[in-house]
Amino acid sequence: MSRRVVHGYYKRRYLPQDMVFAAAGNLDHATVVRQIKKALAGSGWLEGDARPSGPRPSGLIKPGKPGARLIKRDSEQVNVVLGVPSINQSDDRRYAMNVLNAVLGGGMSSRLFQEVREKRGLAYSVYSYNQSFADAGAFGVYAGCPPKRFDDVIEICRQQLDQIKANGVTQDELDRNKGQVRGGMVLSLEDSGSRMSRIGRAELVYGEIKSVDELLRRIDAVTVKDVADLAAQVLDAPLSIAAVGPFDSVDQLRRAVS
Repeated sequence: MSRRVVHGYYKRRYLPQDMVFAAAGNLDHATVVRQIKKALAGSGWLEGDARPSGPRPSGLIKPGKPGARLIKRDSEQVNVVLGVPSINQSDDRRYAMNVLNAVLGGGMSSRLFQEVREKRGLAYSVYSYNQSFADAGAFGVYAGCPPKRFDDVIEICRQQLDQIKANGVTQDELDRNKGQVRGGMVLSLEDSGSRMSRIGRAELVYGEIKSVDELLRRIDAVTVKDVADLAAQVLDAPLSIAAVGPFDSVDQLRRAVS
C-alpha cells in the first residue's frame, strides 16, 4: 500500500463535518475550545459550522452470504468465530440486542459459558458479541478450544443459537441480564475515559447525547418479546465461520456449520 493511497483515504474520510471532540474530567469547556482552535488554526478545518453527519435510518438487516475462512496454524488451540449479519448502530433494537448478547454469551452466567465451559470444560474461552456500524452489523460467537474439542464446541454453540432463536429468553433471564447491562453502564461512569467515549460516540453517531437515566429507562423497557423477536430475525441467517488452527482444509469448517 502506497503513501498516495493512504493519503487519499485520509483526505476523503477525515473531514470537518465528521469530526467530534469529546472531553471528560476536571476541565473548563472554554479552555478546551481555545486549545482545539489553536491546534487546528491554519488547517481550514474550522471554517463554517459543519455538523457531523446524521444517523442513518435503521431497517431490515441486510442479508449476507455465508462464508468460511481458515488460517492454518500448527497450534495447541483453535480460535473460531461464528457470525451472522446484525443490526446497524442506529437501530432502536440495540437495547434489546444488548440484553440478547448478555443472555447468550455476555458473562460467566450466560448460556454459552455455562454449557460449553462450566458443564463440559470444552473451551478455554467462549462468549458472544455484537458489532454495529453505520449501515450494517455483525453478531458473533467466539470460542478458543483444543483442536480435538472443535466439533463438540461448534455443535453446542449451534444448539444454543438455535434454542434462543426458537424459544427466546425466560423472564428470569431477562431480568438478570437487564440488571447486568444496567450495572455495567453505571460502573463505566466511574472512568473518565468511558464517559468521554460515550458522549463522543453519541454525538458522532446519533447527533444527540442521551442522559444515563434515559439509557437505563430504555434498557428497562426491553421485554421478553423484544428479545425473542430480535433473536428470531438475527439468528435466522446462515452461519459464517472463520478459524485459526491446525485444520487440513477449510472444508472442515464448512461441514461444521452446514
